[in-house]
Amino acid sequence: IAKVRGTSTASALDWSEIEVELLASDLGPSLVAELLAASKKMRGDDAESAVKEILTSKLSPKPRALRSDLSTNVIMVVGVNGTGKTTSVAKLATLLHKNGESVTLAAADTFRAAAVDQLTTWGQRIGVEVIAGKENAEPASVAFDSVKRAVELGSKYLIVDTAGRLHNKSDLMAELGKVKRVIEKGAPLAEVLLVIDGTTGQNGLAQAKIFSEAVEVTGLIVTKLDGSARGGVALAIESELDIPIKFIGTGESAQDFAPFEPEAYIAGLLA
Repeated sequence: IAKVRGTSTASALDWSEIEVELLASDLGPSLVAELLAASKKMRGDDAESAVKEILTSKLSPKPRALRSDLSTNVIMVVGVNGTGKTTSVAKLATLLHKNGESVTLAAADTFRAAAVDQLTTWGQRIGVEVIAGKENAEPASVAFDSVKRAVELGSKYLIVDTAGRLHNKSDLMAELGKVKRVIEKGAPLAEVLLVIDGTTGQNGLAQAKIFSEAVEVTGLIVTKLDGSARGGVALAIESELDIPIKFIGTGESAQDFAPFEPEAYIAGLLA
């Protein structure tokens, strides 16, 4: 993007390089076209600030902090397998626990034994209770039991890991809808966080649309924003669906997880 810092008299070749660079950030063609059109009208340093301004204007104005006003704030975490969903549940629990909040975890991704084991191990490591059913237990029943237990314990947060198999889209969405309804019988749902892999490109936008229709997503966790992935798709999702990014994951360890900072993110897109 350094070329944008030049002048708006940049050559056609320069502009096409800039276009390639922006598309490589996974912002999506329509957003890139809009950015280029605005930048071309500007001069010199104005072009870069114009791009920043437009990118910033595409971010959702909704709050990025987790909802915390309920006696037990139930957070349902959704996403397809392979996005780092279960790890994100554990990292979010670690962050909240470190901040002195009481947390309970629900291992409701019962179709994947590894997910239940993984979450149980993380729970022991962090020092929080994990509610898990028997192998292949009904996810909704694990969710139901966990709400009951979290309310009993007086936990400030209950984080529910859910199934992410996408063999048949409608099956998964029906399952998630059922889990959501069961949770709401025991306590109001504070958040539905969708985990998106920052390296998936525009496919992430398609996933966000599908999940939003099924369970009304309130925020995003964008993972794998380390190395070359700049996660422009997250901005495309914010712009199109008005869902705020709440957290980002940048690596494997519990420390590689933090609340989303819009300014740093936009600077990263233009790096």
